[in-house]
Amino acid sequence: MQRPVRSNVPGNPSLKGVLPKEYSRPGLDKQRLGQLIDMVGNIGLGDKANRSKDILGRVYEYFLSQFASAEGKKGGQFYTPRSVVELLVEMLAPYKGRVYDPACGSGGMFVQSEKFVEAHGGKIGDISIYGQESNHTTWRLAKMNLAIRGIDSNLGNEHADSFHRDLHPDLKADYVIANPPFNDSDWRGELLKDDKRWQYATPPSGNANFAWVQHFVFHLAPTGLAGFVLANGSMSSNQSGEGEIRKNIIEADLVDCMVALPGQLFYSTQIPVCLWFLARDKKTGRFNDRRGKVLFIDARKMGTLVDRVHRELSDDDIQKIADTYHAWRGDKSCKTKYGDEAGFCKCATLDDIRHNGHVLTPGRYVGAAEVEDDGEPFEEKMARLTTELEKQTAESNRLDKLIWANLEDIGYGG
Repeated sequence: MQRPVRSNVPGNPSLKGVLPKEYSRPGLDKQRLGQLIDMVGNIGLGDKANRSKDILGRVYEYFLSQFASAEGKKGGQFYTPRSVVELLVEMLAPYKGRVYDPACGSGGMFVQSEKFVEAHGGKIGDISIYGQESNHTTWRLAKMNLAIRGIDSNLGNEHADSFHRDLHPDLKADYVIANPPFNDSDWRGELLKDDKRWQYATPPSGNANFAWVQHFVFHLAPTGLAGFVLANGSMSSNQSGEGEIRKNIIEADLVDCMVALPGQLFYSTQIPVCLWFLARDKKTGRFNDRRGKVLFIDARKMGTLVDRVHRELSDDDIQKIADTYHAWRGDKSCKTKYGDEAGFCKCATLDDIRHNGHVLTPGRYVGAAEVEDDGEPFEEKMARLTTELEKQTAESNRLDKLIWANLEDIGYGG
């Protein structure tokens, strides 16, 4: 298994042949190009090297997000919204070990994982990064994104399809974190009917969702954890054998946590999505013994609209969801004590899930949020509301008659 290659921003050999050759185009304004190079080059290095990398990285991420927004559906091919990445990383908590993303896009999962390590007292290098991306342009974006930040990585020597040419066939990762293409129907699954990765039944050729899930499981170390984004249909679909695969994964006790997210989080689609968290071993000593249990979190009502079509999860939203998961699984550093919260979270057993036909939709388990008791007895409240409705109806009828009388005075309606 090839180890990650050290990346240094100045004179980075890993970027040879990756950067575009637009600077040599005759029609390019050389004066403005020079000014841009000077502007970037004058960002203070030396003792402020780490800060400078962060500034460059933030600029790069800003342009990625703007391009994703402008590209609409195509934007989802290379950019996962920041709040979704942060939530995945905060929940998965990849402190140390091998981190793998076989559909890495522009590398946002890796960048956020490194930030998580540093924010929690670790250092760059505590995690080894392995990735793969099938789109050549997006693969180049990822290489540049990581190089700008001085992050070690092994994304292979070129772009490649993870299903048909796995660049890390022997990798067993401590963490898998990914946002694969939603409901991909063009993954050529018919060519992989007998693949060794399909341990829980052969996925349908018309939808790659459970091919991705089984690819993730195949690459997990014996105590590995996976967190990834899938379309909501993956939680309940029974088409083309998907329900049987989901049942087999559940019965293998791999599902650790399911999170339902609100709609409008992605640039590429307005449909709501969910987060899956899988654990190879639910009794590792690192956390509580969670065998035979699954945590369900319904976060569909969270988030804030930042414009007419896009929603973001706030830092408080992310913290609440992550803290709930950490408390439930028994993170030693978590000070919160877990408890079921109606309408938000529920610890369910495998028997509960069997009773629900192996459907993993959180809304099936968390129930409805409790309504605050205002102290007024139900019978009295019903009588009061009925009286108010009668008064309002009578007033509405009075106003209707007054309006028609005025219209007749001015000759409207003959």
